[in-house]
Amino acid sequence: MTSLSVVMIVKNEADNLKECLPLLAWADEIVIYDSGSGDETATIARQFTDRVFVDEDWQGFGEHRRRAQAKASSDWILMIDADERVTPELSDQIRNIVKQNQQHCVYALPRLSWCFGRFIRHSGWYPDYVVRLYPRLKAEYGHEKVHERVHYPADMQLQKLSADLIHFTYNDLEHYLVKSARYAAIWADVRAERGTRSSLSRAVLHGMACFIKMYILRLGMLDGRQGLLLALLSAHSTFAKYADLWIRYQPQRASSSESS
Repeated sequence: MTSLSVVMIVKNEADNLKECLPLLAWADEIVIYDSGSGDETATIARQFTDRVFVDEDWQGFGEHRRRAQAKASSDWILMIDADERVTPELSDQIRNIVKQNQQHCVYALPRLSWCFGRFIRHSGWYPDYVVRLYPRLKAEYGHEKVHERVHYPADMQLQKLSADLIHFTYNDLEHYLVKSARYAAIWADVRAERGTRSSLSRAVLHGMACFIKMYILRLGMLDGRQGLLLALLSAHSTFAKYADLWIRYQPQRASSSESS
């Protein structure tokens, strides 16, 4: 019979793992790859699996997912995050797919996000299809530092599942701001390494375009006050990453001797 490895990369996810891992007890193997947590993440993970690894050599999300997958041994990989929940309906679909073992297919899961008090069904957030289920020997994540994705041969078929993967995105506003700032910094790092430049006017235009697309074109207004808040926050995050890139090319701080 074909088998399935659930693979997760984590850091300081003790609370989420308490809710996430019990829903995955049916998997043949669970691999937890910890990038150096300061909480009880590893201890809690070991209550559910002995396949727990700690690797503090952070080289980006894509590379860490590759390293985590290398520790798996099953025929199929289900890559999920600690803030996601596999529903009974989704687990039934996944187990059926693994049983069928169509090695020429990869599968995208529709992700439904809960944010600031409600499920977000518009705003360009749903259905947020993410490729997470695939044959271990046929596909893997790339080396992207952020916004990583699964790479697979062009002749493989992409199929979409119907049961939702529930995603609890942000605990509160501080969590959102910290997480978005981290992504913005990594995004700017990658562009700067490529020699890409930005400007404040470009940052403003991209921020405005983000708000219009999310709130109006993608019907964020139907997500109520949360939709408005998300559009505003996303516009700010978009502005910030282009502004950050612009700052990288500005003169560095002068020494005290140069200012006198």
